[in-house]
Amino acid sequence: MRTLRTAAAAALIVTLTACGGATSGAGEDEPSAGAKGTVNLAINPWVGYEANAAVIAHLLEKKMGYTVEKKDLKEEIAWQGFETGEVDAIVENWGHPDLKKTYIEDKKVAVEVGPTGNQGTIGWYVPQWMADKYPDITDWKNLNKYADLFKTSESKGKGQFLAGDPSFVTNDEALVSNLKLNYTVVYSGSEAAIIKAAQQASAQTKPLLFYFYEPQWLFAQEKYVRVKLPEYKEGCDADTKKVACDYPDYVLDKIASKKFADANSTAYQFIKNFTWSNDDQNLVSDYITNQGMSAEKAAEKWVTEHEATWKPWIPAGS
Repeated sequence: MRTLRTAAAAALIVTLTACGGATSGAGEDEPSAGAKGTVNLAINPWVGYEANAAVIAHLLEKKMGYTVEKKDLKEEIAWQGFETGEVDAIVENWGHPDLKKTYIEDKKVAVEVGPTGNQGTIGWYVPQWMADKYPDITDWKNLNKYADLFKTSESKGKGQFLAGDPSFVTNDEALVSNLKLNYTVVYSGSEAAIIKAAQQASAQTKPLLFYFYEPQWLFAQEKYVRVKLPEYKEGCDADTKKVACDYPDYVLDKIASKKFADANSTAYQFIKNFTWSNDDQNLVSDYITNQGMSAEKAAEKWVTEHEATWKPWIPAGS
């Protein structure tokens, strides 16, 4: 979900040597894990990303003989890992033209590795019952009329706009200010918290205006309606303080360290080949979130049932 706009200054965790380019081992269907070295995957804090990484890690380990080290890192911090050698790949990137310029164009420590196959959408939403009861609420021009409905103890006398993790890609504070909306942006703090609030808003018919995104398993269970913001046009979000337009659609992609890419290991080739649909991701996300499965078990179940999808990702001779 999201392009990070925060200037995260937190230190990276202890750097581990990235040896994903190691070449040994052999093309058995179930090679011994670790035979070919280690691949360091960043894990960003939302379940859709975790689903991508779980399936990639499962196949790298169980079918290709690599060891996978998963690093729990927020988006911007993960990019810093390309420079230190801690991170070999980010497997769901939401835009980040600023970070691409810094790490790909300027520092030349990272490269683009192609799309994940997922189409990303970020927007403002209300539960279906609100759109039914207040049909004009889905046009931003009418939001001030309904601000009192959304007041909470945290919204400082204004309507509450509920955001997610502050590290997510977000223009919401600028949008509220520049569109002159009588709302206060309140951060829920995590994907899980914003999902819980959205579920309660539907189940208990509680007013809620919130930031959300797709792909996301929740849309398969509940109905939410996107609020129409001023149309996105190329460059309208170039100055993050002056944004007064909707979010663009995102073609989600993968990023790798240049060192990892240059080694051109079968692990790199596999990650480059990885591409699946929003439905695939949502299914694995649902296993993890709602069916009590660990990420590893969710990946194993999906891999067992979708060989035709993942088989072409495996490089010849792996």
